[in-house]
Amino acid sequence: MAESVPLSTDRAPAHHEALDRLQTLVADDLSRVNQIILDRMQSSIPLIPQLAGHLVSSGGKRLRPMLTLASAQMLAYEGHRHEGLAACVEFIHTATLLHDDVVDESDLRRGIESANAVWGNKPSVLVGDFLFSRSFELMVEDGSLDVLRILSRAAGIIAEGEVLQLTTSNDLGTTEEAYLEVIGAKTAALFAAACEVAAVVAERPQTEWEALKAYGHNLGVAFQLVDDILDYSAKQAELGKSLGDDFREGKITLPVIIAHSRGTDEERAFWVRTLEDTEQVDGDLDHAIALVRRHEALAETAARAQSFGEAARRALDPFPDNEAKRLLLDIVDFCIDRVY
Repeated sequence: MAESVPLSTDRAPAHHEALDRLQTLVADDLSRVNQIILDRMQSSIPLIPQLAGHLVSSGGKRLRPMLTLASAQMLAYEGHRHEGLAACVEFIHTATLLHDDVVDESDLRRGIESANAVWGNKPSVLVGDFLFSRSFELMVEDGSLDVLRILSRAAGIIAEGEVLQLTTSNDLGTTEEAYLEVIGAKTAALFAAACEVAAVVAERPQTEWEALKAYGHNLGVAFQLVDDILDYSAKQAELGKSLGDDFREGKITLPVIIAHSRGTDEERAFWVRTLEDTEQVDGDLDHAIALVRRHEALAETAARAQSFGEAARRALDPFPDNEAKRLLLDIVDFCIDRVY
């Protein structure tokens, strides 16, 4: 059975280099963003920069702030407001990661010990709150009520998405529609806001705000769907992440929803025992991986990711061709093709 949706070979070289080329395009801006991040995570309380720095310097791609920077370049923005907002986006993202690892009881983040594994849950939650406060300071300093509305709303939607995910965890009655609502909030909302604020600072018309928001939203959904696939894929280890974290935590992701819906009574009983009742024994993860493959759930999820990726590409149609736009299109391939 096919377990991937192959891409055309003429596009393959571009997506492998897309992230590097995006980093090169925004290198000067990103250097200033990184300096803002380092400056703003300082505190007279030594544990705060120590814990925050552990995650900030742990090898993250800075994808979300780079989307802000590249979107601004695509719009030919020549000021510097986008740099503070890109730092704001990264602070929101980092804060949510600190909180997520506590909620998920994760021991690893990007292949190294998570902050909560090193310092404990309480410091991780509190430093996450500190980073949220820094993000709001940056929003206020920008001075735009539209920026404040977009980014503060995104922070609220992310929190709603995480709470919604808690209500769907261990519930095999979760529908595909409900799951897409979860990831649209907890992942895609920040992608969307990161792109939309670039149109605000560039003083572009409302239609371009909406176009960049749509690009970011669809890219974020595709990105998360690929993460869902990777949790049941050997490729996960290559990316410095633990295989089967979602399974062990009882998260109901799209591959599970599909495999469960197509399974036999015996297979459904397995999913109930392992995910709803959280009674897992050695060998269960291997069996879960076999089931999602047997029912082509990974290939089906990859097809959904491709569909959202195409929607992200279409959202950029109104913008004139330039290097930044071409790289934003290539980043869609980068996000999806991590699974191959």
